[in-house]
Amino acid sequence: MPVEEIRRSSTAQRKRVSVHSHVRGLGVAADAGELFPGGGAASGGGRREAPACGLVGQEGARAAAALLVDLIRSKKMAGRAVLLSGPPCTGKTAIALAVALELGRRVPFCPMQASEVYSSEVKKTEVLTEHFRRAIGLRIKEVKEVYEGEVTELAAEESALPDAASGYARSIARIVVTLRTTKGTKTLRLDPSIHEAIMRERVECGDVIYMEAVSGAVKRVGRCDAYATEYDLEADEYVPLPKGDVRKRREVVQDVTLHDLDAANARPLQTSSQDTDVLALVNQLGRPRKTEITDKLRDEVNKAVEKYIEQGVAEVVPGVLFIDEVHMLDMECFAFLNRALESNLAPIVIFSTNRGVCRVRGTDMSSPHGIPMDLLDRCLIIRTVPYTLEQTRQILWLRTQAERVTLEAAREGGDEAAADDADALQMLAVLAQRTSLRYACNLLAPAAMLARAAGRDTVGSGDVREANALFLDARASAQRVTEQAQGYIA
Repeated sequence: MPVEEIRRSSTAQRKRVSVHSHVRGLGVAADAGELFPGGGAASGGGRREAPACGLVGQEGARAAAALLVDLIRSKKMAGRAVLLSGPPCTGKTAIALAVALELGRRVPFCPMQASEVYSSEVKKTEVLTEHFRRAIGLRIKEVKEVYEGEVTELAAEESALPDAASGYARSIARIVVTLRTTKGTKTLRLDPSIHEAIMRERVECGDVIYMEAVSGAVKRVGRCDAYATEYDLEADEYVPLPKGDVRKRREVVQDVTLHDLDAANARPLQTSSQDTDVLALVNQLGRPRKTEITDKLRDEVNKAVEKYIEQGVAEVVPGVLFIDEVHMLDMECFAFLNRALESNLAPIVIFSTNRGVCRVRGTDMSSPHGIPMDLLDRCLIIRTVPYTLEQTRQILWLRTQAERVTLEAAREGGDEAAADDADALQMLAVLAQRTSLRYACNLLAPAAMLARAAGRDTVGSGDVREANALFLDARASAQRVTEQAQGYIA
């Protein structure tokens, strides 16, 4: 193989395709609250273009989820629970992911599987508490004194006497930086410790930077737009010359979660300057992987947060905690959730389950969805319904776009039954209706690999049929185990 081919294959970046890579949002108009159509205009072969939101069908569930997003944004949904209930492969997790995308990055969204609470190292209630606090955001607004402007001069002044601590003849005594704004210029003489931060940001003359007056933190904003015509091709980002004085008061907004504050305060501080580098690494390896944060520490963090809120410095942003397969929780976890939802600092909790009437884990009683009635009474329930054949076809078409698989379309004219048999997408849709949507989606990659092995770029119905013959779906496997029970170990 040529060296160029090896280099190209090693440096090529491939984006990982997940199960819900095609989901972009709920597809609900923000002003009118109307649903966008599930599919676009018809294209060649009778197929439909992929909808922008990535969701198909489930109009009632999507409208209810859009109303839930509005309630979360208006902060009128904190401490309440929502249950997504429906058969398997009806888009419950996709709707929860679409809710997170609609909320944006400013609102915390913490997904978890219900089986994560079962650990031999950490208590079940501790895992739930940690995820609860991950889903509660704190927006801190702080006014800082900063120096901001374009760097017109950057020089390091050396000391007259050699530094005995280092092996160099001379050391840096101070850093001289001249900043320019639209209102004037100012020359700053900085401590030598800031030299490392300036070198780390790769600051040079012509860059726009800002430095915090208290901490000395340096941030490179970009290149001044006065140098935009310096090169014909430039990969740097150009920003305008800052306005006002060089020294100014700037409001800095930071978004953290309560768990971030817990972890930061629980981390032990180094008391000795010798406990660094290799020794600190060895000490960290000797500690347990998972440690519980005490309730006393959380109470202290809550008091500090309440103090910040009273001062007007911080603002609580209730996020979303999504618990999938909630029927896997036991009675102890459900009792904890009942109490946690009544707390002042509680996020919006979204449950998801595909179970009907089943036994509550850890008890002998049966309840709808495997959830006790007292907790179920707190939930707003959103129902999802099975997809039709046309909706299944559109979802499969979305998955082909996400996985970059080209399906062979049936030729126009001729017998309709023969055309359906030759259409790979129609064959996958019928197979999904007979087995499951997940199984049909999982067959896309093997069928594409078989077509590529045969020297074709498009996946035909024969490739789908061959991939289906190589693998078994859940129902076929269960039927085979039942028929051949004597051949298996019980």
